[in-house]
Amino acid sequence: MAVIKANSQDARVLARLMRAEAEEDGDSGMLMVGNVGVNRILGNCLDFRNIRSVDDMVFQSPGGFEAPQKGYFYQRARDADVRLARRVIGGERIWPASNALWFFRPVGECPATWYNQQNTGRYKAHCFFTPTSEDCPSLF
Repeated sequence: MAVIKANSQDARVLARLMRAEAEEDGDSGMLMVGNVGVNRILGNCLDFRNIRSVDDMVFQSPGGFEAPQKGYFYQRARDADVRLARRVIGGERIWPASNALWFFRPVGECPATWYNQQNTGRYKAHCFFTPTSEDCPSLF
């Protein structure tokens, strides 16, 4: 059962985001980016209040993802990527992104915090950051 409302177009948009943000990190990395996106829709907290749809989340500006600002994002979604997007829409969560609202690709080590959010871990190139349960109870 889906944890967010999403149709086939939403799955394709999410798939394009996941690929553009983390293709170099493989399927697991792309699933983690999908987790962050789904969490932003579910969270309704912090920088993501009133983000209620995939389009709201993907195209949020300011404060959203960098990928929609780059041409690579606008390629057709591949079937394999759409299947990954459907997995996160269906509720699959992967640590360290399971409750994360943010990630980024640092030059060196992951900082312990980023904008006052705790580092929950690194997967290949990306560090993930999770709010507290007090700040964002709907993610826990």
